[in-house]
Amino acid sequence: MATNPRIKLGLTRDQFAAFLKDHEQIKQFENLFAVADAIAPDVVESVNIVAGNAQATANDALAQIAALAQELAVSDSVSDVKATQALDQIAILAQDTAVSIASVENKANQALALLGQLATAVEGLQMSPPPREFKRSRYGSFYDTTTQAALVTNTATAITYNTTDLSHGVYLGTPTSRVYVDTDGIYNFQTSIQLDSSVATAENFYLWFRLNGVDVTNSASQLRVQGNNAEVFVALNLFFNLKAGDYVELMYSVSNLGVQLLASGAVAPHPGIPSVILTVANNIQGVQ
Repeated sequence: MATNPRIKLGLTRDQFAAFLKDHEQIKQFENLFAVADAIAPDVVESVNIVAGNAQATANDALAQIAALAQELAVSDSVSDVKATQALDQIAILAQDTAVSIASVENKANQALALLGQLATAVEGLQMSPPPREFKRSRYGSFYDTTTQAALVTNTATAITYNTTDLSHGVYLGTPTSRVYVDTDGIYNFQTSIQLDSSVATAENFYLWFRLNGVDVTNSASQLRVQGNNAEVFVALNLFFNLKAGDYVELMYSVSNLGVQLLASGAVAPHPGIPSVILTVANNIQGVQ
């Protein structure tokens, strides 16, 4: 950091003696200039500016003293007045510079304190683990209270739902066979189906998933229903890695139209039996 140039007197004692009365006054002048020369501490850069302004004022005072030294013909009383004026300016200079330097030093100390607090905060952040990212929970529960039957044998038919039990980010679309999600994640689709056959022969029932209208590879199950009034309970689940806006469907086909998804009302002691129940949740990636 640069240091302000020091103030130099530039006059000899003989020149001082031309307008000062005695040796004691000469010593006092020399002491005053020594003080002025010391008022330029090497602090922060702002203090350099203050000291530079102080030097300009000091130079003005010195110019007056130099002019005073050259006026050897002036009376002692006039010389005393001018000398006193010069001394007063130097005293004011010393006081103003000290106050300015103290103010700048105080601001510098405040800045250093703030920097220390910032450094401590940064160190704390470096030591603390990053906040855990919580995934938004998404879920849906749907069922259908009507008996569903295929219109054509051995043809893919979509299972539909007429009731939403619970829904948060997982919802039914159009048609109601489509189950949409609004958030990326891994979802667990679980379903249970109540089958019934009204024919005596053994018939086949196939069940599988579709994602965005495309059959999901290796997602199918086969069940053979044997005999008239043979009720069978079917359960299936599958994980899906879905993007927001994707939809999933449950598809089935039958070898005989007498095989249906049966719904029945409540009969004591049991409640109603939906033809299909589907639950969806992304709790697998609830927290990272």
